[in-house]
Amino acid sequence: MTSPVFESVRLDDVLLESDPIDPAWILEGNPVARSGRWSQSRDTTTSSWVWDCTAGRFNWYFEEDETIYVIEGAVIITAEGHEPQTLRAGHAALFYAGTRSEWHVPRYVRKHAILRPHITKPVLLALKVSRKLQSKPSGYLPRTSL
Repeated sequence: MTSPVFESVRLDDVLLESDPIDPAWILEGNPVARSGRWSQSRDTTTSSWVWDCTAGRFNWYFEEDETIYVIEGAVIITAEGHEPQTLRAGHAALFYAGTRSEWHVPRYVRKHAILRPHITKPVLLALKVSRKLQSKPSGYLPRTSL
């Protein structure tokens, strides 16, 4: 049996379970959040999620780089030093690890999210070198002068 070359899912079919927002982060309302992971990379560093939330206003801290695509509803994002920005169905955004922002969900929002940890420059360099070494054809011998 061969291992699969890709995964697919209908995002509406991802089972969402309770994923409460830290009560200390809630600024207004009673937002109820749920999430469900539907895939994880083989090296376990990257995962894909569906997340939704009811109305409310809360702070959010991104521990990892997170790319989102809003599937349904809207959210108004305010980050320090920036004007509020509304993301609606069809919008995508990237939040870098370490980002702090305020999220205001007027009614409801549902998003697809891809999470990947921030990789430091030394680790990134080591990964690049490792990939280069792994990409050499088997039996590779450096050319020597005769």
